[in-house]
Amino acid sequence: MIKFYGYKRCSTSRKAQKWFDDHHIKYEFQDLVAVPPKKEDLIKWLTAYQNRGLRYFFNTSGQHYRAQNLKEKIPTMTIAQAAELMANDGKLIKRPLVVDEKHLTCGFKEDIYKETWLQK
Repeated sequence: MIKFYGYKRCSTSRKAQKWFDDHHIKYEFQDLVAVPPKKEDLIKWLTAYQNRGLRYFFNTSGQHYRAQNLKEKIPTMTIAQAAELMANDGKLIKRPLVVDEKHLTCGFKEDIYKETWLQK
């Protein structure tokens, strides 16, 4: 089952949800601000997709990201440190984060969604 971590007030999350709905792809929605992913899950994903870099997972345009000066901290941050931050503040996660047993995407780009989520 596809798990969709989004935020109802985020236009990017809404666009991605609409894309899934338009393509009749079932998913389970979880509000990542109200209930962020667990630290253990984040560590698993950050490790499995570490070739994308930690920055891929962060909402780099968000106020919480800027307020904590994470641009300077990410290059020396461990996976565990990044997972801890994101598990405690869902607004630090790039939205939406969509994951299943074999795939993970952050953000919404239609070409990447077609390539990743229509291959099922």
